[in-house]
Amino acid sequence: MNYTKTIEYINSFVNFEKIPKYQYAASFNLERMNAILDKLGNPHKNLNVIHVAGSKGKGSTCAILAYILKEAGYKVGLYTSPHLVDFKERIRILDHRPQTKGHRTDMFEGMISEEEINEVVEGIMPVAEKFREHKILGKISFFEILTACTFLYFKKEQIDVAVLETGLGGRLDATNVTVPLVCGITNISLEHTDKLGDTLSRIAYEKAGIIKEQSLVVSVLQEKEAMDVIRKVCKEKKAKLYEVGKDIKCSIVNSNESGQIFDIESSWYSYKNLEIDLIGAHQIENASLSIGMLKAIEYKKFNIGEDDIREGLKRATWPGRLQIIQKKPYIILDGAQNPASMLALISSIKKIFRYKKLICVFGISGDKDIKGVSGILDTVSDIIILTKAKDNPRAEDVSRLKKHFLDSRPGLEDSSDIDEAMQKALKLANKEDLILVTGSLFIIGDAMQCFNNVTKLTL
Repeated sequence: MNYTKTIEYINSFVNFEKIPKYQYAASFNLERMNAILDKLGNPHKNLNVIHVAGSKGKGSTCAILAYILKEAGYKVGLYTSPHLVDFKERIRILDHRPQTKGHRTDMFEGMISEEEINEVVEGIMPVAEKFREHKILGKISFFEILTACTFLYFKKEQIDVAVLETGLGGRLDATNVTVPLVCGITNISLEHTDKLGDTLSRIAYEKAGIIKEQSLVVSVLQEKEAMDVIRKVCKEKKAKLYEVGKDIKCSIVNSNESGQIFDIESSWYSYKNLEIDLIGAHQIENASLSIGMLKAIEYKKFNIGEDDIREGLKRATWPGRLQIIQKKPYIILDGAQNPASMLALISSIKKIFRYKKLICVFGISGDKDIKGVSGILDTVSDIIILTKAKDNPRAEDVSRLKKHFLDSRPGLEDSSDIDEAMQKALKLANKEDLILVTGSLFIIGDAMQCFNNVTKLTL
């Protein structure tokens, strides 16, 4: 099987990432996932797992965890979603050994090669076909297939630790078949309300579903409604909870477009002047969460020194989040797709960058809070260029997206795709301006391809 055939095969299964509306509880089934893995020899059961859920910041947190663990000398499996440009970005292994042929070493270090994904998919096909249309357990999904492949690959590669990002929610997510060493909960906000619930407490309940009996849990500071749920679940399951902002304190020393310096302190560790290239105040929170998780499990089996933390933070990259790819004018990519993420993004841009006009290139999926996100952009942008992702059936049409902005609003443009949108933005921008490409991560991926220089982007 070649790589093209492999991708076609995986895409032949139902992909909820590209379906706008479906019944959440009826579509996800951990019993099915466990049955699939049982047929494959339960490759997940002996993995050392670090599990991360939340509404925003999951990917950044997972990347930071992986890079620190790598610096400590461990072979780290990293499983994240969705991908921006290349399907193989989702499954990566980070360690200090030389990268073999087929593994990129730039933005997405250590991603699985085409040959490796071909091999693992071929191995799973006989089992996958049995569950394609299972009479009792229902249809196996794209994400379940991919998660099973990831577990098989990580087992084959004999990794030391797997860092897993949940796909959607947590409680019913395919990754939730594992028993992690520690769980991390990033910032929770209103998202996927038609699937996870229309209140913070309901969404927090789904995210907190990754918490296991007598486990270790670290959470960032949440809104009271969400924090109450996390504390309640931890109490019911007798899980030990550490809270960033309460048990773990962090403070920004300096922040600019080149990176940030921060301090972190708890009752059992304290580090001054930690440096991280990821920009935005929210990344300090994600970094503090990552450090807290690693320190929580350090006494079990991991030896993570201060130098490992410092070097891992410096090396951590997570493309598509406040990523500067050009200056004069600035071009910044950030996949902010709910109001909370957009507010954090705009706040960071105003604090970090100096510019005259803000030109936004904006496209988003139809199942997001378009009104909320559009309202924020409407108030801060000088020019807004609406566009649509090329390969996302959930993408909102520009004609409908335009209805969320006043017709009389000056500087409102539309475009057929990201290529046209970027041409318009660059034509309208002066050297002192800032072009922000934002909304759906599909838009971010399209923008990266538009520049046709993915491997050389400035991180």
